[in-house]
Amino acid sequence: MSDTRKRRSGTGGDSGDQPVDAPAPAPTPLLSLLPTVGGPAPERADAARNRRKILDAAARIVAEDGPEAVTMNQVAHASGIGVGTVYRRFGDVSQLLWALLDDRERQFQEAYLSGPPPLGPGAPAAERLDAFLDALVDRVVEQREILLAAQTAAPTARYTSGAYLAMHTHVTLLISHARPTTNAPLLAHLLLAPFSPSLMHHLSQDQHLSAEDLKAGVRQLLSLKQRPESP
Repeated sequence: MSDTRKRRSGTGGDSGDQPVDAPAPAPTPLLSLLPTVGGPAPERADAARNRRKILDAAARIVAEDGPEAVTMNQVAHASGIGVGTVYRRFGDVSQLLWALLDDRERQFQEAYLSGPPPLGPGAPAAERLDAFLDALVDRVVEQREILLAAQTAAPTARYTSGAYLAMHTHVTLLISHARPTTNAPLLAHLLLAPFSPSLMHHLSQDQHLSAEDLKAGVRQLLSLKQRPESP
């Protein structure tokens, strides 16, 4: 018997005539299969701090005055970073706004993939789904101007973006756990449909509905699935 055969038999003798099968690899956790929003390239600690200050300053300006109020000079002043550094890091206002949107997407994804329950792991699927929809309302309302600009520029690009694919996969998994017999991928698309930036912008800006109003509306919409009792 060859040394290789002896090692595979685990005995080194004739009784180990048949090779021992290697243990099957552990299955990949479902949530690890989610598409992810790409992170920034590795950078020095001081460069990372400057990037964080610039993005936080841009986020404050967007929240207070809208994306049209963002200028490189304003962001430099608000962040305490030299305007030349801001230009070198982001190029122009458009690139800065897209970087801000990507940054917020990444934070949101980290919250629902690995944050505390009920949004993150550790709660029942139905509770996680409710928490996810509430958090999605907050995120879309907060970023509605930038999201609307992105949707206007490319109306169908939303459905092929890494952020949407991650959300769709996450919601599909939650639905499949809560309602195993349903067409979870289809229901996930339909459940995410009301969060179109254009609709959320219309409801929050034109209809003057608050984030709490929108969350309550989503709950009421989901409750319509129950048929009324027969008289």
